[in-house]
Amino acid sequence: MKKPHCSIIVRAYNEEKHIGRLMQGILEQSIKDVQIILVDSGSTDKTREIASQYPVDIVEIQPQDFTFGRSLNMGIAQARSDLVVMASAHVYPVYPDWLETLLEPFNDQKTGLTYGKQRGAETTHFSENQIFHHWYPDESVRNQRTPFCNNANSAIRRELWERHNYDESLPGLEDLEWGKWVQEQGYNISYCADAEVIHVHNESLAGIFNRYKREAMAFKHIYPHETFRKRDLIRLFTQNVRSDWKEALRQGVFTKNWLKIVGFRWRQFYGTYRGYQQSGPLTWQLKKAFYYPGGARDSEKAPRRRNVEPIQYNKM
Repeated sequence: MKKPHCSIIVRAYNEEKHIGRLMQGILEQSIKDVQIILVDSGSTDKTREIASQYPVDIVEIQPQDFTFGRSLNMGIAQARSDLVVMASAHVYPVYPDWLETLLEPFNDQKTGLTYGKQRGAETTHFSENQIFHHWYPDESVRNQRTPFCNNANSAIRRELWERHNYDESLPGLEDLEWGKWVQEQGYNISYCADAEVIHVHNESLAGIFNRYKREAMAFKHIYPHETFRKRDLIRLFTQNVRSDWKEALRQGVFTKNWLKIVGFRWRQFYGTYRGYQQSGPLTWQLKKAFYYPGGARDSEKAPRRRNVEPIQYNKM
C-alpha cells in the first residue's frame, strides 16, 4: 500500500461538538494525501459516528487502559507514513497550509519533532489565552533550546518513535519526555508559528487544578531532582495574576475577568504545588517555558497577519 504524505493521530473521548470541525479542517489542507487515525477511549456520545463520515481509521482503547502515551502508541502503530502528526480532537487548523507548514522542517534530516502555534477560542479562559500567547509566540524557532512541545499540535518522525515509544506510565507530559529524549539523541525540535490551530479548552476550575497537578506529577518523574515549593506557589501566583490584570486592563476587559483570573491562576499553581514533592531547583529555561508571565509576548504588539486566507468554517 502506498505511503501517505503523513499520518494524523487524533485522540478523542466524547468530542462530538468538535471532531467534525477538525475533520473538515484536515480535508481543507493543501496536502491531501493523508491517513487519519482516530484513537477513541470509550466515547459514549456521537464522536465515532461523526468521525465515520470522514476517511478515518478508528482504533479503540478501553477507558481503564488509557494514558496519553498509550493512546498515541496505539495510533502510531497503525500509521503508514514516515511522518506522524498529533492533533487533539478539540483543535482545528486556522489555515489550509497547517500541515504543509508543520511538516516543512522535516526536510532537514536533523529535525525530529515539530509543533505549532495554539490560540484559544472565544470561550477560553482569559488566563489560558495568556498562557497560549506565552508558550506559542508569533515567531518560529528552527532549533529551540528546551524540550518543550505539545501533542495537541505536533509532528514526529516515525522511525524515532520506533526507537523510543511514548512513556505510557506518565499521567501527562508524554510529549515533554519524548522531546527531551529526541534532543538527547542530537535531533532538533522546531517550533512552527504559522502552523496555527484553535484549541477549545473549556475546563472547569476543578479540571484546571487536576490538569496542572497531573502534569506536575509527570514533570517530577521526568526531572526527579526538581521541586516546586510554597514560595514558588505564592510568587508565581502573584506575578501571573498581576500580569494578567495588567493585560486585561489594557484590553478593557478587567471588570468581567479579574476574579476569573484569580480563580484560574490559583488552580494552576496550587495544582502544580500539589504535584511536586521533591528537592532541587527548577532549571531556569524550564521555569521560563512553563511558569513565568511575559517575556515571550509583547502585549502592545498586534498579532502578525499572514498572507494566507484562513479556512472559512462558518461556510461548511
